[in-house]
Amino acid sequence: MDATEKRRALAEIARAVSVCNDCGLARGRTHAVPGEGDPAAQIVFIGEGPGFYEDQQGRPFVGASGKFLDELLRSIGLDRKTVFIGNVVKCRPPQNRDPQPDEITACAKHLEGQLAAIAPKVVVTLGRHSMQRYFPGESISRVHGQPRRKGDVIVVPMYHPAAALHQGSLRATIEADFRRLPEFLSRALGDGLDAAAERVPAHLRTAAQAAAAPKPAPAAAPVPANEPEPQQMRLL
Repeated sequence: MDATEKRRALAEIARAVSVCNDCGLARGRTHAVPGEGDPAAQIVFIGEGPGFYEDQQGRPFVGASGKFLDELLRSIGLDRKTVFIGNVVKCRPPQNRDPQPDEITACAKHLEGQLAAIAPKVVVTLGRHSMQRYFPGESISRVHGQPRRKGDVIVVPMYHPAAALHQGSLRATIEADFRRLPEFLSRALGDGLDAAAERVPAHLRTAAQAAAAPKPAPAAAPVPANEPEPQQMRLL
């Protein structure tokens, strides 16, 4: 699917979202929030659901957590124009409550269509509800920042940016997880995906290449007798 076809497919999904009545969330929405970004993005971010400001504007992550997300993107040389941002549900849950399983299920076809059209190399889940799509039963406190391969995609579970607003101690953790995204993208593009690498925006490719560049090896600490050497991190 070329860029024009991707853009057309996403526009059709956005139109379908705007008139969707498949769950009760549609009754209380001001605007549906289908998502936005580059149709040919190599990284897709999946949040949980729109909040008050998102519902008012019809755009994802425009409140306080969105400002933090913008900061995180800038920290690794990205912005909203070079990624795609969406949610597991496209309409605001009342009082910003958690999305319910039946609501996530009803909205899944829209998200699945977006992912199929974009065909990203890396998917970043933001929060436990989007994480459950790929890692049911897992705890985000245990698996955050750990990349795992799911088919042709590397999935990286992360805390939702809003978590740092409610628990300041998580801010450094989220920032550290984000700093590793160029490395994960480099791995995805390095798996025999040279043609895909050519489609990556120059500044994003530079970030990925910088992450992949050889670095001086630190002096190895002596390994005590009878203890195995630590294994390198690998994608699960």
